[in-house]
Amino acid sequence: MENILENCCRAADKVRERCPLVHCITNYVTVNDVANCILAVGASPIMADDIAEAADITSISKALVINMGTLNARTVESMIAAGKKANEIGVPVVFDPVGAGASSFRNETAKRILENVKIAILRGNLSEMSYLAGLEVSTKGVDTSEADEKNDPVSVAKKTAAKYGCVAAITGAVDTVTDGERVTRIYNGHPYLSKVTGTGCMTTGLVGSFAGSDIDMYTAATAGIACMGIAGEIAYEKCGHIGSGSFHIAVIDAVSSMNGKLFAEKARLEEK
Repeated sequence: MENILENCCRAADKVRERCPLVHCITNYVTVNDVANCILAVGASPIMADDIAEAADITSISKALVINMGTLNARTVESMIAAGKKANEIGVPVVFDPVGAGASSFRNETAKRILENVKIAILRGNLSEMSYLAGLEVSTKGVDTSEADEKNDPVSVAKKTAAKYGCVAAITGAVDTVTDGERVTRIYNGHPYLSKVTGTGCMTTGLVGSFAGSDIDMYTAATAGIACMGIAGEIAYEKCGHIGSGSFHIAVIDAVSSMNGKLFAEKARLEEK
């Protein structure tokens, strides 16, 4: 039986061969970085968030990424329309429930999306995913709160995957990906990634790029998250001593060099 590392290595090359069109309705603070990261990994981004075209753009795309980072009432309807179209034509939907648990508007929106759209991959931090799993949370804006770190990420991820019938991924110091049965822990990454706005959004964009490349969703989530972790390590080694601005650009540079060979050399995955 092939292991997750072998599958991810193949996926790193396949995304460049396929160059999937990835439709992102995402955070306007980070939209440029998300687009550049998708380009760097070998996919093609399109950022269309108006209700007049959201479903049409999804109909020509290979994956849909929905991100609640800078949530507003206008784009909620676009997210749901695009998600329904994706479900109708078999396009995988990646959902990043940024800030779920932090406000009633975010909570209600996450609930509407999850009730109306079949999600293929759900990626969030421990606080967000704990909230969606039905646990009590103490959120800190869009970051994991210290109080929620008591929750076991493997247990939360499995519960979320079972509840929504999807692959669940929790990112943190050690990342966790599960389809409800298989579990992979990802040990790549660097603390400096938290010093740059948007690395979480960029990670979700990478996951969407892999999801649109005709690979299974468990591999797509693992490969996308590990790709960002590896890029963070490479970027810090090259530019961390300069500062967060140089590190920011170096992350995208590192993603642009990602392929199966580099993935095989750098990825630190543990499958259970």
